[in-house]
Amino acid sequence: MSVLPPVRKDRIVDQFPKCFNKGAALNTENEFHSKVKTACQQQRTGTVGRFKISKVIVVGDLAVGKTCLINRFCKNVFDKNYKATIGVDFEMERFEVLGVPFSLQLWDTAGQERFKCIASTYYRGAQAVIIVFDLTDVASLEHTRQWLEDAMKENDPTSVLLFLVGTKKDLSQSPAQYTLIEQDAIKLADQMKAEYWAVSALSGENVREFFFRVASLTFEANVLAELEKSGSRRIGEVVQINSNSNNLYATSKKKQPNCCQ
Repeated sequence: MSVLPPVRKDRIVDQFPKCFNKGAALNTENEFHSKVKTACQQQRTGTVGRFKISKVIVVGDLAVGKTCLINRFCKNVFDKNYKATIGVDFEMERFEVLGVPFSLQLWDTAGQERFKCIASTYYRGAQAVIIVFDLTDVASLEHTRQWLEDAMKENDPTSVLLFLVGTKKDLSQSPAQYTLIEQDAIKLADQMKAEYWAVSALSGENVREFFFRVASLTFEANVLAELEKSGSRRIGEVVQINSNSNNLYATSKKKQPNCCQ
């Protein structure tokens, strides 16, 4: 019997969430991968939904709004009294994606230089990295390159989903300035191979949509990886059952080139 509470109704994902900008998206499809949908219908998602917890780390400069972003989604609150994160903190969010339970562990890391060594020890094993900058602070966007580099030191770049997120959308000084920094952010996201989003933790604009997107893309990547593993195991089993080890050895001896004899 499961000891976990039921998934909240507002955490159920039955449609593939749209990206924020098709010019800077990890996936522009309108639906989940067909293999993923079939696996969920046939309940063949492996460890996904049973034991799998996907780790997501949130990094970025001091005071760009990392904690506010997480709190707006997880607790639906916005605290105007700023308190810097010391070291790391995390929240667990449970979803139901295509009928399959799925958990995200959201790690909120400190942006202060003196806590970087502590925070970086928690980077390892991330399946998604959210790099946050302030849409009203160009320098915080420039610093995202270093945050990405630090996060990738502890992870395999080929297996991590990247998101570049501009916060404080509600505070943009003018439409022209907002457009300029967003254009730069989209270019940078393209270079990073990241998906770009602009959000406001104060108003809640795009926050729910963003985290649903993170959950869905991470879930899809996990299920596809499980299907690949199970496919490899099945192929291995067929070879083992249908092959005689002595005959294989004899065949390999016959096919040896002259230089190896």
